[in-house]
Amino acid sequence: MTVTTKDTTALSDVELAEMADLCVDREPNFDIGFLSKQREEWVLSTIAREGARMRGYAFSSLERIGGTPALLVGLLLVDRNAKSDQTLRVILQDQFRRALLAFPDEDVLLGSRLSTPDGFRAFNGLVDIVPREGYKPTGEDRAWGRRLAKRFGAEKAIDDHTFVMTVAPGPVGCLDYVTAKGSVPDGAERFFEDLEPEKGQRLVVFGWAMAETLASTKLPK
Repeated sequence: MTVTTKDTTALSDVELAEMADLCVDREPNFDIGFLSKQREEWVLSTIAREGARMRGYAFSSLERIGGTPALLVGLLLVDRNAKSDQTLRVILQDQFRRALLAFPDEDVLLGSRLSTPDGFRAFNGLVDIVPREGYKPTGEDRAWGRRLAKRFGAEKAIDDHTFVMTVAPGPVGCLDYVTAKGSVPDGAERFFEDLEPEKGQRLVVFGWAMAETLASTKLPK
């Protein structure tokens, strides 16, 4: 499996069509029109291929939020097959590698929106993940939830106690991934018991990739 990252402005209409084909018959129904808008809203696009076949992709940006280095994943979609775990891993590895280059010797916040508990596996190896089982978010955690919701285009759409973001139904950016094997982190299912992705709800999740862990190139586990 190979992975490439380039500016979203360099994406072709053919590549957008390939992206749309990966979920043409299922949620989250990212169609070409929606993906074209994402091309304008995000800076980087990452594509994973097995041979010539696209297996997954992401739209993201590396930026500072209030001076804090951040890797923001606007959306990430993985083909649901036996190699979905590998696909997620190679995409994240390339994104973390670029985060290390952009922010050497600094801790980096990873932020995204999830629609399934499986998405928590993208945060394996990170610390201070919010929300997480058995942890009561602080005021600063809730502030980060609002900051990320603002960056995702809907600052007032988040409940900063549950971290559930609710926008209009239709295609909504998220980390769409279903594990091929293995389990999700303990307690992750609880955060999705009342979540209704088809009605525009997403769980905003963030965690920290420590500088020494990024430098070790061991992310994600």
